[in-house]
Amino acid sequence: MTLRRAKTADEYIDWIKNAVFEAKDLKDCFMFEIEDMTRFPSWVEPLEKMINDVYQSMVDGTYHFGREDLPFMEILYRYGDQIPFHTLLKQINETHRKGLEVEEDD
Repeated sequence: MTLRRAKTADEYIDWIKNAVFEAKDLKDCFMFEIEDMTRFPSWVEPLEKMINDVYQSMVDGTYHFGREDLPFMEILYRYGDQIPFHTLLKQINETHRKGLEVEEDD
């Protein structure tokens, strides 16, 4: 399955902002639903931090596209079936690794 990559920097930034929102929302949902914090998934807060780190690097101007996976992908590979926005994270990673999807002129 080929993942769609962001076509513009603005679209990519919007995807990152959406992932930040989704990660916080997921953590909040778990915190609301789970009274016993010993059952709180250990990967939720690191996932949120890793996504926030990507966003912060964009804000700071230190973000660079690269060939390697973004750090949150390790969590996604293990717990992706529990992450409702896993496709968005895969698209962000694909754009990070391969760059923006620009249309080629003939």
